[in-house]
Amino acid sequence: MIHPYLLTKAASNTSPKLGLLNSLPSPLIIDMIAQCNYDFVIIDTEHVLLDENTLRECIQTCRHHHCVPLVRIAEIRPNFIGKVLDAGAMGIVLSRAENADQIEAIAKAMKFPPLGTRGITGGTVTGYGQLPLSDYIAQANAHTLLVPMIESESGLNALSQMLVTGQVSFVMEGALDLALNMGLGPSPLHPAVFDALNKLHQICQHADVPFCPNPRTPSQLRHWQELDCKLFLCGEDRSHFGHALRTKLQPFQTPHDVPQGA
Repeated sequence: MIHPYLLTKAASNTSPKLGLLNSLPSPLIIDMIAQCNYDFVIIDTEHVLLDENTLRECIQTCRHHHCVPLVRIAEIRPNFIGKVLDAGAMGIVLSRAENADQIEAIAKAMKFPPLGTRGITGGTVTGYGQLPLSDYIAQANAHTLLVPMIESESGLNALSQMLVTGQVSFVMEGALDLALNMGLGPSPLHPAVFDALNKLHQICQHADVPFCPNPRTPSQLRHWQELDCKLFLCGEDRSHFGHALRTKLQPFQTPHDVPQGA
């Protein structure tokens, strides 16, 4: 059954909701993230080779801990979107979102008739029969999240049209790919990129749609907090794990003088 704790506009008006991008495809990693009290996890299928059974287990682990599972996709395949939602995902994140037509196509694949074309099933999303199908359809059509990730100048320029559709739950940024698209190389901290992110925020604010930044420095975090952002992506698990492993190893690699007679 859909848990009522969703990353809706109403929820974003309270305390900040914090999420993590999952690039290590393992239910055990998801279990660890969720038990560390992250509010949502974005399970990546854009860059990660992930079999469907593992994806299902990752989604179910999120739900077990009342952590909102979102799935990032790189292409619009209605059948795959339907299966991901049938497995319990509570929303879809579209990487490299470029235009309003993509948003409409995903919304159509996500929603049940008459609002869309998604086919109905039971199983885990209805608590194996505890929730009537009619109630599930109403909840899914109302609360399943659709999140474009803006990673190009064309996506930035089309964002207003995407938001006019009324289908967007909140907006995310992909500063690294945006920097590459702008011809700046792998420089997500470039001032021109930060200017573009601020433009994203302004467009979202004008449309009354939440913006979810991914702060990469303490000053960026303070900036977005001062602008009263209530959704934050706190980086990626793979980067955090790698940094932690290197940090723990470093003291053992640094030679220390041992006092004589010790």
